[in-house]
Amino acid sequence: MHLPDFKLETHFSTWEFKAEHHLTASDAEAMSMSELLALGTDEQRAEFDNLWLGYTETWGAPDLREAIAATHTAVDGSHVLGFAGASEGIFAANNVILDSDSHAIVITPNYQSHETLPVAICEATGVPLDPNDGWSLDIDRVADAVRGNTRLLTINFPHNPTGAILPHDRYDALIHLCRHHGIYILHDEIFNGLGPTGTEHLPFIADVYERGLSLNVTSKAYGLPGLRVGWIASQDRAVLERMERLKHYLSICSSAPSERLAIIALENRQQIIARNCAIVDENLPKWDAFFARFDDRFEWTRPDGSCMGFPRYLGSEGVEEFCRSLVEDSGVLLLPSTIYRSEVGPTVRDRFRLGFGRRGLDAGLDAMAAHLT
Repeated sequence: MHLPDFKLETHFSTWEFKAEHHLTASDAEAMSMSELLALGTDEQRAEFDNLWLGYTETWGAPDLREAIAATHTAVDGSHVLGFAGASEGIFAANNVILDSDSHAIVITPNYQSHETLPVAICEATGVPLDPNDGWSLDIDRVADAVRGNTRLLTINFPHNPTGAILPHDRYDALIHLCRHHGIYILHDEIFNGLGPTGTEHLPFIADVYERGLSLNVTSKAYGLPGLRVGWIASQDRAVLERMERLKHYLSICSSAPSERLAIIALENRQQIIARNCAIVDENLPKWDAFFARFDDRFEWTRPDGSCMGFPRYLGSEGVEEFCRSLVEDSGVLLLPSTIYRSEVGPTVRDRFRLGFGRRGLDAGLDAMAAHLT
């Protein structure tokens, strides 16, 4: 398998820890070890302190899988497979479900591995989200893309980078379409739960579709990327078993300390996500005010959920040059939409991704305003 350069991660490897103001982060504000442990019981803290640092089960610790299943309505722990982050799950799902005779459908724009992995294995068709329809998905266009050998559809709501959430009726129609054709749906749900207070999120695909694969991780909505704990839940135990065997060639198992910490996070899910949504509530009005001040340079629409937005840049020099000069001259990091360029269909070229899930936004906005003036 030949995989191209991962443009987003390469951009981050250059600037994420060098830029003074990271205004494009897709994760919520991280917690410290002590903050997370404080949410645990005395027994959990003692268990963590006295943990045996041996290998863990390839499927994931049984109590971790049960804690994950408790966030669902239609699966139990036996229908959860742990991964070392979400990316390993994406890799495993594509390589197990697809082969050279298959066909896949991906939405665009997208997180790059959702496209490059199926394209490296088989033929793939891109179906674009419509910026003139709230970045929603035209189900008829998906239906037109279906072939007799279509095996997998990959979606992501709340969406990276737009923050869009598919209307519930279209979600139901999409499931009905895939059920009719026997197509697996890999739903990247890593932002589920995160957004402005009151955001209505979609049900996990594993709870409403027998061929649905719910991809999740502690990194985004939980704000705990350092744990590197991800998972896929599905009613289809057979496909999970095949991914588990592939995992023997990958991470083999997860980190034992991370699994203990992830259980604490999952058992305190409501409190942690409420904390992170409160940060979103605090930050979004600041972006509203910023774009109102510079309405000649930007076109801004609030996203449906997550902690990301995808505004349009109106400046004559173009978004790529704007983002380059902004980070090099003023230390403010954004992601230009050229990072999300697709090989399977057209994508917008005049937008950028911003983030609002972390504290400390004011200094970055001040630096960005100074750059513009």
